[in-house]
Amino acid sequence: MIEIYGIRNCQTMKKARQWLDERGVDYRFHDYKKTGLDRQTLERWEDAVGWETLLNRRGMMWRKVPQEVKDRIDRETALALMLETPSIVKRPVLVLADGRIQVGFDPDTYASLFP
Repeated sequence: MIEIYGIRNCQTMKKARQWLDERGVDYRFHDYKKTGLDRQTLERWEDAVGWETLLNRRGMMWRKVPQEVKDRIDRETALALMLETPSIVKRPVLVLADGRIQVGFDPDTYASLFP
């Protein structure tokens, strides 16, 4: 089963889900703003793509992070921040049936994943 993680009202999430729906790709949606994100899942993603890829430094939540935290950010502080504030995780996180992880939405990348 394919899983897509993100926040329901995020515009990028809407585009990704619409892309999947239009192509009949079956998936399960996990809204991590509502249901949270567990450390084991986050660490699995981080092992696959790195914390730098997962941490959304362009969003509103990153702008709210105190500068002293931003200045000292590393793997552990990033993971703690993402667990505490899941909406700071870049969206969407797509977990394919074979376990591969794709972060962010790009139509061409999705087309290569679902030919």
